[in-house]
Amino acid sequence: MPIGFTPLLLRCSSVELNSARRWFCSVSSNSEQLRQLIRTHTEVTRDHMTPEIQLHLITPRCSLWSAKGDDAPFTDPFWAFYWPGGQVLSRFVLDRPRLFHNKTVLDVGSGCGASAIASKLSGAHTVCANDTDPVALEAIKMNCELNGVYLDTSSDYVIGSKIGDWDVVFLGDMFYDSDFADLFNQWLPRLSRSGVNIYVGDPGRLPLVNHPLKRNLVSLFRCPLPENCLRENSGMSTGTVWKYTG
Repeated sequence: MPIGFTPLLLRCSSVELNSARRWFCSVSSNSEQLRQLIRTHTEVTRDHMTPEIQLHLITPRCSLWSAKGDDAPFTDPFWAFYWPGGQVLSRFVLDRPRLFHNKTVLDVGSGCGASAIASKLSGAHTVCANDTDPVALEAIKMNCELNGVYLDTSSDYVIGSKIGDWDVVFLGDMFYDSDFADLFNQWLPRLSRSGVNIYVGDPGRLPLVNHPLKRNLVSLFRCPLPENCLRENSGMSTGTVWKYTG
């Protein structure tokens, strides 16, 4: 998910903001305070491409929707938005459970955790939602509880490294930066040679469209994005799921 994204986020009161930042700083000592902060500033919604899954998200009805980044209680809350690549990938997973039944799945850059949750709902044996942001991992755990599933979480930076024995790797909306695309171009061939099935969800971001890596991707699923997703992601109208074959 995009690090450095500046969302349409609302100015909090100074008292609320200062309290929120204190909560954020004490994440490691009191996750319940962080959970309360997430509950306060997000909405539980099914208004997306995978209504089977409930998620804590920042929506137009939330005060943070139009806040300035400096006024937000979270640092870069990418986990509170359901990005189009993640939506189309999760839709693909739910519609094709046979591909993931009894598999081990690693969701890299998991964000809100939707694709990881979708794979668990589709019968995956073991699922790990990986994200380097501890706030994202707490939100993922909350989203799992909403949907009655259990999965592992990891904050390790796994891109470029050996990841162990996984059947499937998800990359939902991870090609938002050309440097990241270059890293994936080096890493994915190694994963593929070790027998990992790699699925990429992307709405046509330029770092992927214009990258040599694209030659090794086969389109498996393509669909229009819903209206609310169009409003949040200007200029992107279609999502595609690709499988890496290099």
